[in-house]
Amino acid sequence: MRKKPAEYVKEVMIRVFDIFLSIAGIIILSPLLLLIALAVILDSGYPVLFKQERVGLHKRHFRILKFRTMTNNSAGTLITVGADCRVTRIGKFLRATKMDELPQLFNVIKGDMALVGPRPEVPEYVKHYLDAENDIFSVRPGITDYASILYRRECDLLGEASDPEYIYINEVMRDKLRINLEYMSRRSLWGNLKVILLTVVMLFK
Repeated sequence: MRKKPAEYVKEVMIRVFDIFLSIAGIIILSPLLLLIALAVILDSGYPVLFKQERVGLHKRHFRILKFRTMTNNSAGTLITVGADCRVTRIGKFLRATKMDELPQLFNVIKGDMALVGPRPEVPEYVKHYLDAENDIFSVRPGITDYASILYRRECDLLGEASDPEYIYINEVMRDKLRINLEYMSRRSLWGNLKVILLTVVMLFK
């Protein structure tokens, strides 16, 4: 179904806003990005960045960028639960402050992601999506969203489960998709700005 002109205008405005804010963010945060890169190297060596295949807009696969927070060649589940021994010392701090996600500003500029949108999932978990949930791929995945804010203690939650992966796929992921699909029906530039501001506020709680 073809989009209405108003929908195209909204999407263009959101995209321009994302690019502008991402470029500004990279410039302003460049000293911090370099400092984090140095901290990762001193703590656990190279590589600085972690790249992982995710599923994005129209189910296209792309490489998401993060500062590496785990030891090299870490094996195990795709999700992190509780006090995961694979997470490095600096990695714990980066995860707690969400600063490991900052390299995704480059994903936004490239067009793989948006500032606000459903968090992109790995292909292995996308296989479990229901037909109606595949509507999530009609928008670019984002660095943050309402679901991520509501589930900011997800790691601790899964750490208490006897089967974390089962709980993630059948309960947590399902609820996140519900939240994001609901937001997609009313998403707007101002709504996205609210999500960004709320994300920043939550970092200090």
